[in-house]
Amino acid sequence: MAGSAAQHVLPLFLWGIAILMIALAVYLALTRTKTVFSQTPGGLAPSVVIPTAFPDNPAALLPELLPAKVASVNRTNELHTNIPKRSSVNGQTYVVETGDSVYAISDYFKLKPETILWANFDVLNDNPDFLNIGQKLYIPPTDGVVHKWKQGDTFDIVAGLYKAKSKDILLWPGNNLDMVTPIVLPGKLVMVPGGQREFRRSWIIPTIPRGAAGVAMNIQGTCDTGTGGAVGTGSFIWPGPAHTISGNNYWSGHLALDIAIGIGTPVVAADSGVVVFTGWSNVGYGNMVMVDHGNGFQTLYAHLTASMVRCGQSVARGQMIGTGGTSGNSTGPHLHFELRYMGGFVNPIGYLH
Repeated sequence: MAGSAAQHVLPLFLWGIAILMIALAVYLALTRTKTVFSQTPGGLAPSVVIPTAFPDNPAALLPELLPAKVASVNRTNELHTNIPKRSSVNGQTYVVETGDSVYAISDYFKLKPETILWANFDVLNDNPDFLNIGQKLYIPPTDGVVHKWKQGDTFDIVAGLYKAKSKDILLWPGNNLDMVTPIVLPGKLVMVPGGQREFRRSWIIPTIPRGAAGVAMNIQGTCDTGTGGAVGTGSFIWPGPAHTISGNNYWSGHLALDIAIGIGTPVVAADSGVVVFTGWSNVGYGNMVMVDHGNGFQTLYAHLTASMVRCGQSVARGQMIGTGGTSGNSTGPHLHFELRYMGGFVNPIGYLH
């Protein structure tokens, strides 16, 4: 009986041992231990083992990964893509508004003012002072000359005519040319990028000297000033209270300054001299005064509301000669001011103070 009882107890005992070992294995799998070292006379020695919970992130048990030493170039992050600006290959139409000038229009479209004049000869006749409100101007897509193709034209001939390169005409996208057999029919408008030409007119108002020569010019508004009269100093003041440009600056197609001025504002002589022209100009300048300074210099004041001097009169530097306005061809009040020396034009900005 005793042997039989032992036979029944032994298997149960072994099963108990097995269950305990399995439980211990599970426990060890779910926990890890941390050894704490304490200082002893002989150095550091383990003093206690503390079980810690298994972390939620198993990767935390891996050794620390140190960054590799790799040679690299620092680069600043670009938050926006830089898209290059490209000019349009097609021209457009612009309607002139109040206060416009060829210079201002060209600046708005990022073109040279000559480009605007050359492209609108039928409207402006190469004269920026012919600009009027409501006019329709053709705005080329780039600086250069717009050429109307004629019978017998070749790319080399046209390029030579405008001091340009024939390949630039061929390669300009807006010309829509077949690179294999480039053919242009007579009458077609072709863009000549970078091209230029001479202006097709002489300057509107000739230089009028003092003396009997003024009468010989046979221009209404001139007179025989005789001899003598006031002589200038060669130093010039601004002819109006404002020292700012309003409209056209000085450039090859506009050999003058458009100075800001209000209607009725006094206009004064920039230097002493003799009036050689006063009255209405029939070429777009409106009411105009020209003064000869007796030393090679002449000044011209245009678009006045009215003139306050007579032909042949001597005027002093700073003396009122008229009032500001917008007479003649003008899109708004301004003073068209010219400075000439020995019959040629000079930029007034370098002389005014």
